[in-house]
Amino acid sequence: MRNFTNRNEARRYKADVNSFGTVVIHRRNPYIVACWSMAFPGFGHLLLDKYARGLLLVIWEVFINQQTHLNRAMVYSFTGDIESAKAVLDVRLLFLYIPVYLFSIWDSYRTTVELNKIAVLVEREDGPFNTFSINAIGINYLEKRTPLMAFLWSSTIPSMGQLYLHRIILAFFTLTWTVVFIYYSHLLEGIHYLILGNVEKSTSVLDPQWLSYIPSYYFFTIYEAYTSTVENNKLFEKEQKNYLKSHYQSPNFKIKKGQKVM
Repeated sequence: MRNFTNRNEARRYKADVNSFGTVVIHRRNPYIVACWSMAFPGFGHLLLDKYARGLLLVIWEVFINQQTHLNRAMVYSFTGDIESAKAVLDVRLLFLYIPVYLFSIWDSYRTTVELNKIAVLVEREDGPFNTFSINAIGINYLEKRTPLMAFLWSSTIPSMGQLYLHRIILAFFTLTWTVVFIYYSHLLEGIHYLILGNVEKSTSVLDPQWLSYIPSYYFFTIYEAYTSTVENNKLFEKEQKNYLKSHYQSPNFKIKKGQKVM
């Protein structure tokens, strides 16, 4: 059940609340979105709620990176061991990686610019949208949440902030990849030996190929959870304002410029 039945009377809608999460159209900085695509192809599209395209690009990034050993080669090059970098790098699929990487940056920037234009039109049209959903899968509704809590939970384990916001699709995806990255990179095993004071053992068990995914992935989930909480709060306040205005405010009520309202 939903508290609003869409009859397509408005041309565009600002948001939709369903059992899998809340999707909001709002203005974003295209340069920031492009930078996240630069850090990890697909992240920029996930920020735009373009889940199918974003998930496809993330899977492509991991697959090609693993086949070419690109992360391991980058680690060797950063430490100055150029010969080892050349030895581990598989160039057979490397040239497939470059065009897709550039496409993800360009497409996320282009899409952000277009969505910003739509966001302006959505604000002007101000069409009603669903704010409450309940069915056999679960319950989701608009509510105000604390951005700091989203930040803190995402700082513990990636995807916790998304679960806090009821962004089920993104939470499931990020949690799955978090387990994969941590398991194959031996990160927790390395931390275990580091706590015991065995630095050499801690360093030797780490797999740089898988470990290199974690920093960008970790900080992305924090950023996405925090910004989504802020935008959801804005949406909640906007919806409350429209509801009170339509149900309780007299249609003849007007605020004149320079006049004090008692």
